[in-house]
Amino acid sequence: MTEDDPFAVEVVHDGRLRTRIHWEWNGNRVSIRVPKHNRSSQQELDRQVAKIVEEVKRRRAQARARADANLEAMARELNKTCFGGQVRWHSIRWVSNMRKRLGSCTTGGPTDGDIRISDRVKGWPRWVIEYIVAHEMAHRKHPNHSPDFWSTVSRYPKAERAQGFLLGVAFQVGEDVEEWL
Repeated sequence: MTEDDPFAVEVVHDGRLRTRIHWEWNGNRVSIRVPKHNRSSQQELDRQVAKIVEEVKRRRAQARARADANLEAMARELNKTCFGGQVRWHSIRWVSNMRKRLGSCTTGGPTDGDIRISDRVKGWPRWVIEYIVAHEMAHRKHPNHSPDFWSTVSRYPKAERAQGFLLGVAFQVGEDVEEWL
């Protein structure tokens, strides 16, 4: 875990749980729910919590190590110029396993804030790639395609132009246009 990727750990005793420990990632917090009537010793509980924390650290470090420096720089610039520095993400990288989508952004879980951009777009104009990155960054504020989401995306000055490009490419290759916008 790096200094710029801190997180808090919250352990909550949950009366609905009987035997298992559940955990989830929320923003910069790991919430660990343990059975209220836990039969384990405090020492065993501490060991299990430490194991969960190490797993989160491992997954976060793994994603961070795969981050692409050029995409990170692009995202930082877009954040400054289009989003007033308000968007937070964990990592951004190219991936080769996207068949339909051009990008994705994880909300929640240990990969919260990981943005992935399909490497299929690497040769496309920079302003189109910037739009795709801005689109995924907007999902950090609005997880769905609500009117607020589209208003946020439109802060990218070439959004309409990039959408036209994507519509044309999607038509050319016979893809569902809705998957690309």
